[in-house]
Amino acid sequence: MDSALDALLETLDLTPKGALTPLGGGDIAAVYQLDTEQGRVVVKHDDAQRLRGEAEALRALKGACSILIVPQVLGLSESWLVMETLEASGRRDNARLGEGLKELHASVGQQHGWHWDNACGRTPQPNAPLGDGRVFQRERRLLPLGDACYQRGLLDKKLYERIARQAHELESWLPDRPASLVHGDLWSGNVMFTPRGPAIIDPAIYRHYPEVDIAMLTLFGSLDERFFEAYWNGDAPADWPRREALFQLYPLLNHLLLFGASYRSGVERIVAALEAYQG
Repeated sequence: MDSALDALLETLDLTPKGALTPLGGGDIAAVYQLDTEQGRVVVKHDDAQRLRGEAEALRALKGACSILIVPQVLGLSESWLVMETLEASGRRDNARLGEGLKELHASVGQQHGWHWDNACGRTPQPNAPLGDGRVFQRERRLLPLGDACYQRGLLDKKLYERIARQAHELESWLPDRPASLVHGDLWSGNVMFTPRGPAIIDPAIYRHYPEVDIAMLTLFGSLDERFFEAYWNGDAPADWPRREALFQLYPLLNHLLLFGASYRSGVERIVAALEAYQG
């Protein structure tokens, strides 16, 4: 085992039992399970900046959540992060997930963004704060990612211009609002249902419209009425379908950039849906 990890485990009073066991799902960092005499832990190996960012994000989420489970950060070194292990129960509780996200999103600030940049998957995610959420969505999300896809030939000029047009018309229909703390990459693979309740892992944290998280869950997962009843408590925004389409555009552009042309049709579908709301 790596000497730096050995030293970190020693400071945590954790005594390894056997070798690191690779876990799936680590697109960026190497992720392992490790049995110790004090219990099982999860270990990540990555560069120092990414690990510091993840540790801080997990602590911020944990501080805002009493309903959702967030893995506890046990220790951090220059190249290793040690966290508690969460065990999946197999019992899906969408109502509790809705209650937990409602609580998380109630943590608000005035600035959209975060005090450091991070990444969504392998895509750099600029988070320099802005006071207006419409401007943030345009300047930090849609235009940079749309331009990256266009420069790589994944979008033609016409589709890129349609995306840019939607980005520049946000002020005409989307009200500004205080910025909620969001997970930022909340697809179904980053939600676990544990014996203690729903858990969220692998955040790409920032502050923005709360629909960011909900739209990604409906795009890359499934939700039912129990979730929406718990989350909105009968007070769903009247323009939710339009907001859902808007906030699905960024993750679809990200998937187009990361995984290629198979996601172009999804981008076209969302852009067409947004255009239809304009009449």
